[in-house]
Amino acid sequence: MSKENQTEETNEKVVTRYDRRKEKRKIEEEKERKSWQRFKVVCLIIAAVVAVAVIFSIGTGAYNRYSALKGTFAKVGDHKITGVEYDYYFNNSVNSYVAMYGSYASLMGLDTTKALDEQQYTDNMTWKDYFDQTAMNQIAQTKALVDEAEKNGFTYDDTEELAAFDESIKTQAEASSATEAEYYIYSYGEYATKDRIRPFIKENLLASAYYDKLIGDNQPSSEEIESYYQEHRNEYDKLTFRLFYFAADLEEDASDEEIAAAMEKQKALADEMAARRADGENFEDLCVKYAGEDQKDTYGGETDGSLKEDISYYSVPSVAMDWLFDDARKEGELQVFEDETAHRCYVIEFIKKTNDEQATAQSIADSLSSEVVNAYVAKLAENYEVTDVKGELKYLTVPEETAETEAAETEAAETEAAETETAAE
Repeated sequence: MSKENQTEETNEKVVTRYDRRKEKRKIEEEKERKSWQRFKVVCLIIAAVVAVAVIFSIGTGAYNRYSALKGTFAKVGDHKITGVEYDYYFNNSVNSYVAMYGSYASLMGLDTTKALDEQQYTDNMTWKDYFDQTAMNQIAQTKALVDEAEKNGFTYDDTEELAAFDESIKTQAEASSATEAEYYIYSYGEYATKDRIRPFIKENLLASAYYDKLIGDNQPSSEEIESYYQEHRNEYDKLTFRLFYFAADLEEDASDEEIAAAMEKQKALADEMAARRADGENFEDLCVKYAGEDQKDTYGGETDGSLKEDISYYSVPSVAMDWLFDDARKEGELQVFEDETAHRCYVIEFIKKTNDEQATAQSIADSLSSEVVNAYVAKLAENYEVTDVKGELKYLTVPEETAETEAAETEAAETEAAETETAAE
């Protein structure tokens, strides 16, 4: 399936807030799992290139060289955290966020060209406060995992990954027309050097490897995997179908009567097309005949424009979700759907529903095991209280109840931003 067709299909989907939140939650859970299970410092370095302007400005802390290198910026449990270590995690937090959300970041209120402590994340927290919290939470979990690994005699040979990291630094520095020394500063803070951040990288790799071990130790049984699949089939099954839509031509200030009339006209055309297909005419040929000016390039070319292959549940038009994923569907079944929100009428022909059993089983196993391990790690991290030695971590002064309420409000805002961008497309 071509990228063009995939993009078109995604844009056709008008999601509800519930759909978007559920998908976002799934992505966040996958991101959390991968941040440990598949941690690669190289990835963070690549992300750093995107956010060089941000990192260079936030790398300058309110402490001098000696304080940054030798003093205690904060404490996490019994561990003393220097300013250099704080910068390393803080910059990684920013880079990871920008890399994950991309253009959505600006819709969520983050301007990477401005100082983070001058932008509000919530009413009581700035974006710097948010990234402070993210960084310190990551430090706490890393220290907890490393301590647990050492207590249990777990060791890890990080030689290959450190070599890959060094090579990546060299490559990225050259690509940025910077020296390696400059690149360390751009990426990890003004006092960062190869030798100074080495211990933090090694700790992350050890923590990641131990996390992998815990994942392996907590694999679900085949019965648990099958049970989970049966309860969440729509999240793993893929569809192949044909689709064409008729879009109502409406002015922005169209009245209800005008909308109703336009939709009635499009519904008549959709019913007509469906009837012609049922009589044996070729679906793609019909798409060519009914295509509007903005659809001419999609159908009738070398690529079969109406064919949608391996499509997930959240990538189909919401009005057709239940019908398409119903086990009763048979190849060749046709249905017309009216989408009042998008002002479209769809003609959809079901072809097949498939599932890659091996990939699905692995994905479910990862999800279930990571759920157990993430809860375990969070429990460990609870014993690593953060102490604000330098008085720089203002997020710690926000009342817990307020923080939780604002976090929920922010999630809703992020969801709304994502919906806005999708609708704009």
